[in-house]
Amino acid sequence: MVKLYGTSKSRSARCLWALEELGVKYEHEPVAVADAKSAAHLQRNPIGHVPVLEDNGLFICESMAINLYLAEKYGKNSLWPASVEDHGRVYQWSFYAMTELEPHLLAILRHKLFLPAEQRSDQAVKDASEALKAPLAVLDGVLGRHENLLGSAFTIADLNVASVLSFGTYVKFDFSATPKLQAWLQKSWSREANGKVRGLK
Repeated sequence: MVKLYGTSKSRSARCLWALEELGVKYEHEPVAVADAKSAAHLQRNPIGHVPVLEDNGLFICESMAINLYLAEKYGKNSLWPASVEDHGRVYQWSFYAMTELEPHLLAILRHKLFLPAEQRSDQAVKDASEALKAPLAVLDGVLGRHENLLGSAFTIADLNVASVLSFGTYVKFDFSATPKLQAWLQKSWSREANGKVRGLK
């Protein structure tokens, strides 16, 4: 049995998207972020975060680790590429999204939506937006040469990067300075599997 614990209004969404893309039969328990430190959930993940994947008695946490695991186990000839070299590129772009993109997007989210009004900083938003320019330009360059990050096929690398950049939709981040990236994002976000996830709790 495959079960995913975590609300779709969190990083759990990228794991639900991967499960839908892979066609894996799964059960979804929409654990809220606020409930992640409950006694029951801490038994599944002592870190106290969502998402958590349960796969036949194995528990895995951390959304990127879950997605890489799912793609490798269930995604032969689909989300998971065949060659070891391409596995390396999957890791490269997935970790790139987490280190070069997500921290700046989360800073923008915090200062535009999450923090109390008196703690928000327009300068912090400006600084984070400026810091995103270079890493987004890198992706734009790659997508100017290929349909997707590894070539013609949509892989877990594309899903992982697009899922991180989806945080920008909550603050109406302007991707127009990187048109190749913007077009790729719209195509990726419009995939049927991602649409299904948006209707989940």
